[in-house]
Order: sequence, then C-alpha cells, then structure tokens
Amino acid sequence: MSTSTTSAPPPGTQDPPPKARHGPARPATARRGWRRALRRDWQLYSLAVLPLLFFLVFRYLPMIGNVIAFRRFEPGGSILGEQWVGLRYVRMFLTDPTFWQVFRNTLWLGGLTLVFCFPIPIVLALLLNEVRRRSLKRFVQSVSYLPHFLSVVIVAGITMQMLATDGPVNHALDWFGHDPVRFIQEPGWFRTIYVGSEIWQTAGWGTILYLAALTTIDEDLYEAARIDGASRWRQIWHVTLPGIRPTMITLLILNIGTFLAVGFEKVLLLYNPLTYPTADVVSTYLYRAGVESNSFSYAAAIGLFEAVIGLVLVTGANQLSRRTVGTSLW
Repeated sequence: MSTSTTSAPPPGTQDPPPKARHGPARPATARRGWRRALRRDWQLYSLAVLPLLFFLVFRYLPMIGNVIAFRRFEPGGSILGEQWVGLRYVRMFLTDPTFWQVFRNTLWLGGLTLVFCFPIPIVLALLLNEVRRRSLKRFVQSVSYLPHFLSVVIVAGITMQMLATDGPVNHALDWFGHDPVRFIQEPGWFRTIYVGSEIWQTAGWGTILYLAALTTIDEDLYEAARIDGASRWRQIWHVTLPGIRPTMITLLILNIGTFLAVGFEKVLLLYNPLTYPTADVVSTYLYRAGVESNSFSYAAAIGLFEAVIGLVLVTGANQLSRRTVGTSLW
C-alpha cells in the first residue's frame, strides 16, 4: 500500500495574498466609480459649471493683478507693471498717518457692525419663532425683509432725507424744543447713522437662515424640557440656542472674515469731507488713492494688506471655533 505525499512549493513561488494582489487596484476602482457617477448624473454636475467659471474669472484670475503691489504701474503701460520696486508701496502706507487713521475707522465701523448687526437677527428670529398667529408672523417678516430689497442708493437717500437739517427727525426735535442737529455733517454721528441703517437693512433678511435652522430642532426636545418643568426661557436657552449654534458659528466666522470689508457703497454715499475723521475707511481710501489719484500700485498694496488680514481673521476664528465649540467651516 503506497501513500502519496504532496511536496510544498519552493519558496517564492506561492501566490500573493489577496490583499497584496488587489491593493493597487483601488485607485483605478475609485476612478471608475467617479466616471460612472459623472455619466449617470452629468446633468447635476453641469449646473456647477457656470458658478465655477464665475469664481474663476471674477475671483481667482484677478488675483494675478496683485503683482502690481510690488511693481510700478503706469496707465497705458503693461498690465502687470513696468518695473519691480519690491516693498516700496508697502513701506509707504505703513508710514502714512492717513492710512492708520482710516484703518482705525475701519476697525471701529467693522467692530460696531459685528457687535450690533450679528446678534439682532438671532433675537428677531427667536421672537418670530414664539409668535403663534401666522398672520402677524408673516406681516412682521414681510416688513423686516423689505429693506433688504432696496438698493444701497435708495437706503442712503432715505437716511440722508430723514436726517437732513429740515428733515423729519429735526422737525420732531424742534417740536420737543431741541435745536436742529446736523447729523450728516457731524463726524460724531456718522458711526451711529451707518450702524443704524445697516441694522434696518439687514436684520430682517438675516433671520431667514436662523428660522430655517429652527425648523430642524426636534420637537421631542421641547416636550422633554416641558416635562422637566423648564420655562419658556429655559427651553430657548437649553434647546433652541444649542440647536442653531452651528448656523450661528458659521455666520460669525464669515462675518469676521469680512470684518475689514466695511460696506464701501454705503460709506461712499453717506460720508463727506466733513466726516472724514470718523467715516473714511480703507475701501473708500483705496477708491480715492487708486481711481481718483491714479496710484494703482499703492492702492493694490493696501488692498493686499487688507486681504491678508481678512484671511488671518477667518482662519483664526475657524480654529478657535473648532477648539472651543467643535464647529467650524473646515
């Protein structure tokens, strides 16, 4: 009786394990999956073509022009400047007292706008959420949304007419025995006028995102809070506000990123040489230096400095938000 034995294959001739054999094929599989999804949903992906082209043409390509911040630009010459001058224009605005004055004004207006215009839509959304009569709620929403659809020119015109020396506000002051106040010509009043008009124009529209976020909160949380004996204020504090916190943090980071980009159009329409000490901001200073004085390289250097500060602010706010509350943009 014989027995058969199977000898082991020589070393190095064994088949590789399945994982090692199929590992390198994963990128190809991922590419095939992406191509399959593109062929299946190409109509949806095509909708992103125009927005991407818009950002490419009007947001990214113009960044090439920042090179004139380091080159001497002359109208009629090369679009990228004639001669390399290095940090000359950067040193010019860093040693310019006028620039630091408008920079302080920008910080003041940006800070006041952030402090007052950011929380008011949240408060208004919470108040509208408590209104039970749908007709009253819709009326308040319509009235508060309306100023957003007015152009900045109309808002500035209404503001100037209301606060003119012979306007309704001064007529009311005269009725109470107060002398007329030159609101538009007084530097001390400009910040109040600007922030007040900004609140009136943006507060109602800003509530839309918060009202949408309020609809995503689970009603069972409110029911559990009522069972535990929580008052309406406690429900808002412990249920409503945590529910809309991601939306609040996202909008706060975006607002901080545009901290220095104070509304150019409204400031340009409301200010005048008498209010320059408090009304002149970086954007209007750039307009006068670049467009009116033809100092395009100098204006580009200031604009690049403003953009770098905005990038630092939004990045820092994002990191701080991620570490403190666990919510961030990226």
